[in-house]
Amino acid sequence: MPKVRVLIVDDSVVIRRLLTDELSKDPDIEVVGAAATGKIALAKIPQVNPDIVTMDIEMPEMNGLDAVSEIRKIYDKLPIIMFSTLSQRAARETLEALSRGANDYVTKPANVGSAHLAMQRVREELIPKIKGLCPDIVPSSHIANPIRPGGPTSPANSSLSKPKMKGVVGPLEIVAIGVSTGGPNALGELFGALPANLPVPIVIVQHMPPVFTKCLAERLTGRGKTPVEEGTAGMVVKAGRAYLAPGDYHMMVTRRGLNVELELNQDPPENSCRPAVDVLFRSVAQVYGRNVLAVMLTGMGHDGLRGCEVLRDAHAQILAQDEMSSVVWGMPGAVAHAGLADKILPLSLIANEIVSRIQKGRVPRSVGEPALC
Repeated sequence: MPKVRVLIVDDSVVIRRLLTDELSKDPDIEVVGAAATGKIALAKIPQVNPDIVTMDIEMPEMNGLDAVSEIRKIYDKLPIIMFSTLSQRAARETLEALSRGANDYVTKPANVGSAHLAMQRVREELIPKIKGLCPDIVPSSHIANPIRPGGPTSPANSSLSKPKMKGVVGPLEIVAIGVSTGGPNALGELFGALPANLPVPIVIVQHMPPVFTKCLAERLTGRGKTPVEEGTAGMVVKAGRAYLAPGDYHMMVTRRGLNVELELNQDPPENSCRPAVDVLFRSVAQVYGRNVLAVMLTGMGHDGLRGCEVLRDAHAQILAQDEMSSVVWGMPGAVAHAGLADKILPLSLIANEIVSRIQKGRVPRSVGEPALC
């Protein structure tokens, strides 16, 4: 059975050794080389032919940002995972790396000297992402939270064209978005295409650690016409604005009097995630019922699937990003395979679909109406 061939790029000897030792313990992974700078990495790629690259940001001679840009000029499909520190500067640089073509990222432990914590981070975060970005090499049974057609979380593919609802939905009062791997770029494209002054609010869960979510909110605000804020407890949800769940906190909506406000908590992770899409989706279903448009974008795993089931029971509307335009078709794929999506769309068409559904107010549907556009 072939293994995923990994090239490690980091100027720290300690990090290179740690990653090499821990990745090599996995039977599906083979470390084929290491490089101390981006320049050395560029020279090694044709020599060792990796399936994926892990990339540090701060390096001499050629840093990770420039290395990503140069790699993308030659290798447009080679997956790259950034391995960055948990700091405001690193967060901004990681988001920039993603905009230049990196596929995903993992944050280093705050205390690099803690070998146990560092190895745990590699096992729990880096290895699943390596496997998830190389699905043609690693069997789905070896990937955490795989999407298996016909399995318990995804009925047979034939259900893609069979939304499980009939009747007329209510006028939209909120848009709820769930997203993970590939999310910063997907959200950037989506918000760049949305018009100003939407008559409804937007709430978002993007799987991200603290610090990163604040930087992402700032970046999205600069990218589009809708102001995006990192959510805080008690914040009133207003039309024309978007609210991003802060890292390490579940975010929910709750009705207090005439207002809808945000609630935050640090309850246990769901689907190994905090914030979790399921938590947000359940709350919008409870507060808004059928007047919700849920949008499931690119992401690994199946967080959001159970929340979409609750939304479907409430007669809400659901859109899913298609496989072709997704970095990883895990989260939207799970919703699509479960027959919960009203439409499965490329990312480039989702903003127009959101606006159209808000403007229409009511969208008639019948049993068996095709979900594919």
